[in-house]
Amino acid sequence: MEGLPRSALVVGLARSGEAAALALARRGVRVVGIDRRSELDVGRLGDAGVELHLGTEDEELVEAIELVIKSPGVPGEAPPVARARELGVPVWSEVELGYRLLPAVEIVAVTGTNGKTTTSELLGVILGAPVAGNVGRALSELDGVVADGLVVCEVSSFQLEDVHEFRPRAAVLLNLEADHLDRHGTFDAYRDAKLRVFENQGAGDFAVVPRGFGPVLGSGRRVEFSDADSLPAEPRIPGAHNRENAAAATAIARALGIPDDAIAHGLQAFPGVRHRLELVREVGGVRFVNDSKATNVAAAGRGLAAYAEPLHLILGGSLKGESFAPLARAIRERGGVRSILLVGEAGDELAAALDIEGLAYERAGTLGRAVSAAVAAARDGDVVLLSPACASYDQFADFEERGDEFRRLVAAL
Repeated sequence: MEGLPRSALVVGLARSGEAAALALARRGVRVVGIDRRSELDVGRLGDAGVELHLGTEDEELVEAIELVIKSPGVPGEAPPVARARELGVPVWSEVELGYRLLPAVEIVAVTGTNGKTTTSELLGVILGAPVAGNVGRALSELDGVVADGLVVCEVSSFQLEDVHEFRPRAAVLLNLEADHLDRHGTFDAYRDAKLRVFENQGAGDFAVVPRGFGPVLGSGRRVEFSDADSLPAEPRIPGAHNRENAAAATAIARALGIPDDAIAHGLQAFPGVRHRLELVREVGGVRFVNDSKATNVAAAGRGLAAYAEPLHLILGGSLKGESFAPLARAIRERGGVRSILLVGEAGDELAAALDIEGLAYERAGTLGRAVSAAVAAARDGDVVLLSPACASYDQFADFEERGDEFRRLVAAL
């Protein structure tokens, strides 16, 4: 990467922030790391010579800095970030940094409200390419590991807020539904962040969108897909929404020149991802499915539609600012939901939406009590589905920890 800054401030030292700080330190940049949490395992950062400031959001740290890297969990109004913008200091997301650190790599970017991880991992199998970004492996972690070729990168709206030159060879927008309104404020702002994935594309790039989607930014060659498209093979993973994900992956792979037999092999071999309609175990004829990654109403609706069997549905967690009315209506219209167990801080809002539809529910409070109640009510042939429609931050660190707790509870039955 040419033109590296002499100094950089990394705001937020979770996985992507840590990866950015380490990548810059390896290249001789003076790196300052800041995190408002006071308790962090920062051994690797300290060993790399990163100057650490924990338990603070001190904006004065920006004063002698040439670049700010903002982690996706850090809001734009955080004091160091706001101060950087006032001073005209560039603010990059970690994916912008990773893109610049990997100049010979061609990025295949995947965004959308739902299905990002599944589609990214499926594309990784089809293309034989590493997968990075919002899947838990930061793009800058590939610095020094991948020199060229294709890399699949899952990108969130939070990461796309602060891109500048990020230019994917191919980019797909899977879908757009209300999400993260607690962060973006309005659907329009959320949509605009998502559409930035296309803004730097040129005529030799591919912009892949659902059939009939409106105009996109940039000059990429438009490719459309839908769940009605013919595929080289039917995907192994269940659900109509996963056929749509498979159609998107197929459209990208074909645009990049991948032969149909290789696409078919990937579609049939890919087993799905953890925490997304993941069959944990069958006990006494009852299947227990971990869909903890369903952190919004639309994702939970897709989980609800993936099964024809009677359901015992576990809902709830932390609020994200969206209405639960569409989910309650979908539950009533589907029928066959034998019990609904509510957990976490969203219980009152979920209950209000379910009351309007005349649906019975139980306030379980915790995931452990919800699983116990579902076990007591379930019969042979039923499905117990954790598909929360909420974030997890009221009771868990993230959706992975919530899903792992569900797996642990089911394993103990």
